[in-house]
Amino acid sequence: MEDKKNAGLIHWADQVADQIITEKGDKKQYVCASGITPSGTVHIGNFREMITTDLIVKALEDRGKKVRFIYSWDDYDRFRKVPKNLPEQDRLKQFLGHPVSSVPDPYGCHKSYAEHFEKQLEESLKDLDLNIEFIRQNEKFKSCTYAENIRTALKARARIKKILDKFRKEAHPEDWIPLEVYCEKCGTDFTKVTGYDEEYEISYECRCGNKNKIDFRKVGIVKPPWRVDWPMRWDVENVDFEPGGKEHSSAGGSRDTAKVIVKHIFQTEPPIYKMYDYIILKGIGGKMSGSLGNVISVQDVLDVYLPEILRFLFAGTKPNKEFALAFDDELFKVYDDFYKTERAYFLEDEKNPKKLAHLKRVYRLSIPFVMPKKLPIQPAFRTVCDTLQATQDKGRTKEIILADFKDPLPFDNIRAEKIIECADSWLSRYATEQFKIKINDKVPKKVISELSDAQVKALKSVKDNLKSNTYSADDLFGMFKETVTEENLEMKDFFKGFYLALIGKERGPRLTGFIKAIGEKKVIEILESLD
Repeated sequence: MEDKKNAGLIHWADQVADQIITEKGDKKQYVCASGITPSGTVHIGNFREMITTDLIVKALEDRGKKVRFIYSWDDYDRFRKVPKNLPEQDRLKQFLGHPVSSVPDPYGCHKSYAEHFEKQLEESLKDLDLNIEFIRQNEKFKSCTYAENIRTALKARARIKKILDKFRKEAHPEDWIPLEVYCEKCGTDFTKVTGYDEEYEISYECRCGNKNKIDFRKVGIVKPPWRVDWPMRWDVENVDFEPGGKEHSSAGGSRDTAKVIVKHIFQTEPPIYKMYDYIILKGIGGKMSGSLGNVISVQDVLDVYLPEILRFLFAGTKPNKEFALAFDDELFKVYDDFYKTERAYFLEDEKNPKKLAHLKRVYRLSIPFVMPKKLPIQPAFRTVCDTLQATQDKGRTKEIILADFKDPLPFDNIRAEKIIECADSWLSRYATEQFKIKINDKVPKKVISELSDAQVKALKSVKDNLKSNTYSADDLFGMFKETVTEENLEMKDFFKGFYLALIGKERGPRLTGFIKAIGEKKVIEILESLD
């Protein structure tokens, strides 16, 4: 069904995969990398780096290539700031300057602060089909894994200084040594390197008063600063591709210096690079920041979006394009756009061949794990919200969603269950009053006083018909038309009166389906109060 050859020419992930193969040559294994410091909750903006890498990994794999996807937890970085949303603020402040892997978990459920946020992200990825090898850099540095590479950097410090100073307003001091040391006594990096023997031995002093001389092949308390650390690990890990955000990608940013350092100091070609842009949150205010605590996590997004739709948002947008992630009613359109792409894949209803090939490729990259065998169910998100509020029962809602779908497969059952959970979460966390529905137990007296005689007669007629007959959704609408004709009532006034009686609002979900969701028995009970 998929025209892979054509699709491979028009999707950005395939273009980058082809670039990697062309520039890096035919290799037994390609290495794609990304990473972050777990300074707080890893938010959906950070996830863009991870998913960008994953999409390129999958494009390489579609070309029959073996790929190692590594994700570095830079948990030997210093603890710089206490996020405002965390408990134990005063206690955490005592650990500023320590590695984040040495800071206690303020929630008390993991071995460290870093591990808490690492596991939080890792557990949220289980439904997204990212085959990642996680590397905890604190373990690498503590075990002196990079000793030889650190020696290379220290011996070339004058050349590194010259490279970095080109991009700095103020040059590094002449005695600058590109190394950060965590004090063996107090555990902080409030230290200064005071000597280097041009091999593996450095001397340092800490503001706590501690002084010592150590061999960094044997004592794992050192790490290079970021602008040296990043290219060093490109070399060690043989990285072929790694994306970066706008800050790293800016002129004179860490990408510019890293690609020079890795080539001229570590004698390795820099990886292929792709800049990714910001994500705007629509329906939620404020800029995301893990260290400030103002974040939307990957799990927060999965609470309202299906896994395939979360992947779709990134697969369908070039990394260097900013886009809005909707938590307001624009979310309905996101679901609709995904369904349109899904229909294009299975029904091939897009007439433009190039656009069809692109939509099909986006869809393949969006679906985690196994492709569905046929067009799955596509319940409109708003309809699910309305049905769930009408039934107040997830099981009954699932029955209604699947009712008109012949021979549902396991994929359809899973999608139905997940979208119901997403709707429930959206209604409780983000929906405005416009989308919230509360079914009346009886018609409010205020509503009765506002209804015209014709409206009341029409509603009573519907009640009597529901008592004596069984209607399908289509038959219900026919009965409505007969009723308004008999009572000489405008259809819009009939609907307005019915919605006011049921939910106290002038508008609501499609009435026939809504009555079926509520249940005829409950509707009759409500309308009985008109007598």
